[in-house]
Amino acid sequence: MAGNPRVGVLALQGDVREHVRILTALGAEAVLVRRPAELATVAGLVLPGGESSVIDKLARAFGLRVPIREAIAGGLPVYGTCAGMILLADRIVDGIDGQQTFGGLDVTVRRNAFGSQVDSFEADLDVPALGDPPVRAVFIRAPVVEKLGPGAEALATLADGRVVAVAQGRLMATSFHPEMSGEDRFHRRLLDIVTA
Repeated sequence: MAGNPRVGVLALQGDVREHVRILTALGAEAVLVRRPAELATVAGLVLPGGESSVIDKLARAFGLRVPIREAIAGGLPVYGTCAGMILLADRIVDGIDGQQTFGGLDVTVRRNAFGSQVDSFEADLDVPALGDPPVRAVFIRAPVVEKLGPGAEALATLADGRVVAVAQGRLMATSFHPEMSGEDRFHRRLLDIVTA
């Protein structure tokens, strides 16, 4: 990959290592982002899975909420998985009292849409934007997109029609964790956006 793009992984809580591993394997320089100064050095950002309300609180405590919102508004390419999808959504259902998002994706997302940890599951999903083969998707206390705004497009749905992957401009989010099944095509797509 030309020029080894610097891509940040928000490293406040969650499955940070798995995203760093995939980005590095794809030739990117992965940067752990815990402070605004680190955010300012990257050309793209991954918001990992974890606990969305905890990441929200820590982002505010570390002074990152406003800089991330401004970076998204300014066109920073961002990919969010699971909790990262919630953090990118403009609207959330079933958030805890006072929970905030970074926003940017014109979607309404429901937290823990599939139930608790014991309701976790895997599924093969067709993602036309990524081509064949199907994506092996790991869902862990995952959110779901309940409503798409006019600017957002569904990238993947479950058999029952629920939207579990979405894109809008330079933003992309999945309800599931491709990094846990070794799937790297969403990260490749992020890097394509970063280097375009």
